[in-house]
Amino acid sequence: MNLPTQEDHKTEHGASLSLRWAATRDDLLARRAARASDKTLVRELASYTTPAEQLELDAILERAEPEAAAEIRAIVQRSRVA
Repeated sequence: MNLPTQEDHKTEHGASLSLRWAATRDDLLARRAARASDKTLVRELASYTTPAEQLELDAILERAEPEAAAEIRAIVQRSRVA
């Protein structure tokens, strides 16, 4: 019967810790990418400044999926208030 040794526990713990660090790093990278994408979207939506451009954006959002359109409208509303 082979019982786990102290060295086995260290190896398992090290591997487990490495996996957690990798998962944390991947999560942080994904969050950073999402924030960059959000900033780009806000900047692009802010470029619709004239009444004609805003009407065009409204027409685009009328054809979009309701959930996505609602998110974009909220972003536009926040940027107009700011």
